[in-house]
Amino acid sequence: MKVLIIDNEEQIRIGLEKQLKSFCPQVSEIQQATGVVSGLEAIANYKPDLVFLDVEMDDGTGIELASKLESYSFQLVFITAHDKYAVNAFKLSAIDFLLKPIDAEDLINAVVRAEKNIKTKTLELQFKILQESISSIAVSDKKIVLKDNESIYFVKVSDIVRCKAEGPYTEFYLMSDQKIIISKSLKEYEDVLEPFGFVRTHHSHLINIKHISRFDKADGGVLVLDNEHVVPVSQRKRELILELLNSI
Repeated sequence: MKVLIIDNEEQIRIGLEKQLKSFCPQVSEIQQATGVVSGLEAIANYKPDLVFLDVEMDDGTGIELASKLESYSFQLVFITAHDKYAVNAFKLSAIDFLLKPIDAEDLINAVVRAEKNIKTKTLELQFKILQESISSIAVSDKKIVLKDNESIYFVKVSDIVRCKAEGPYTEFYLMSDQKIIISKSLKEYEDVLEPFGFVRTHHSHLINIKHISRFDKADGGVLVLDNEHVVPVSQRKRELILELLNSI
């Protein structure tokens, strides 16, 4: 696997190259670039299988670099300092990212994922969703990328009615009555979807408040959603949910 590291910080480039050589035997070649201009040139000439791309560089951003590409014949992992807003955008698009300072185990997992996905052709669509996520586009038009063992789904956030924890999996219920099962925890999606009007009503349930039809006080309190699904409200969450409904 041919790897290209694009980062304006020499210390980061050298450190990442050392980690790749130490922990990732599937990496056969490594090249470096220092910014947007040199990065674009390196991608064209080197034709990497995997690119590690810094978000903030001296001559522009990694987002700007990626937007200038005519095609995506490689896997992409962004490198970023901790920024919750940016991290949520990466999670929505399912584009991989690493937080600085780079943890060796996270790096190994990112390379393994890239190796598995190297033949997929969805990066261009995923990058478009990333761009939408960090722009001022209306919430109703924002999308999230959901991957199961067989398919990759590009779903409007506004079309998600609710999410349910089922062991280590999360079940997504859409307005179309489609159900998508993803092998990630509900907690991870709670962090991503909370800014878009999703609230945890119960340890197993995360709902889109825009799809609440009514609150029934029977049996301790349940929410009836637009698709007629009934979701329990825990005693601990009841007061919060009532306050939320009164504010809508």
